[in-house]
Amino acid sequence: MDSEDVVEVVVTGPDAEWLAGYTRTLVGERLAACGHQLAAIRSVYRWEGRVHDDPEARVALHTRRSLVPAVVARTAELHPYDVPCVIALPLAGGSPDYLRWVVAETRAP
Repeated sequence: MDSEDVVEVVVTGPDAEWLAGYTRTLVGERLAACGHQLAAIRSVYRWEGRVHDDPEARVALHTRRSLVPAVVARTAELHPYDVPCVIALPLAGGSPDYLRWVVAETRAP
């Protein structure tokens, strides 16, 4: 097991409360070991021909690389947005103990 087995999945949502419930669901279902949430971010993006500037919340989920498709699918079921931000970022390294914990706390794909 090394850092290649673990990824950070970034998801944004409409507000901190919705995102906290979403994160609890994914952790409860063992799709993520944990989520580190930023309650207030500002997103500027183009959607349907207009530039938007909206408050949002952001979470960084730590999970197995092999669970990313399941996280994407579950997010599509739960998320209120038509096209939610869900991106998986590879890890360059990390504490071996922490990485083992992430794998131990998530389900096998």
